Amino acid sequence: MKIETKYHGLIEIQKEEVIRFPNGLPGFLEEKEFEVLPISEDGSFYILQSVQTPELGFVLTNPFTFYPDYDFNLESQAVDVLELDSPEDVTVYTVLTMADQFHLTTANLQAPVVINVKKKIGKQVILTGSPYQTKHNLFQEPVKK
Repeated sequence: MKIETKYHGLIEIQKEEVIRFPNGLPGFLEEKEFEVLPISEDGSFYILQSVQTPELGFVLTNPFTFYPDYDFNLESQAVDVLELDSPEDVTVYTVLTMADQFHLTTANLQAPVVINVKKKIGKQVILTGSPYQTKHNLFQEPVKK
């Protein structure tokens, strides 16, 4: 199936690779189908591209690459929505807010995107009672001398 995308233009995707977000995303409740597309050669950055709306794409990364101690528990409601049977079926991404100067890019650790890779079901989870915020620096600030 062909879709128009924000960053890749017109591309071919496999229908069985489309990830369903049964509840949509916060602020985009009508958007239910997305594809995760790589945008960096090293596999560090991705686009969560809407299948339905070409101009809707979110830049993602694996939070554990930049925050090795990142940790949270999924509430049972999220586990049910994602139809999770095993922790091995989970992939976690964090949405990035891109800055004009890339080194100032921030990550939303308070609302990770959790995907059941086995069943292709996703949910953006809002963590409550956690120390995480919506804007964590992705890169450490250089030490000024």
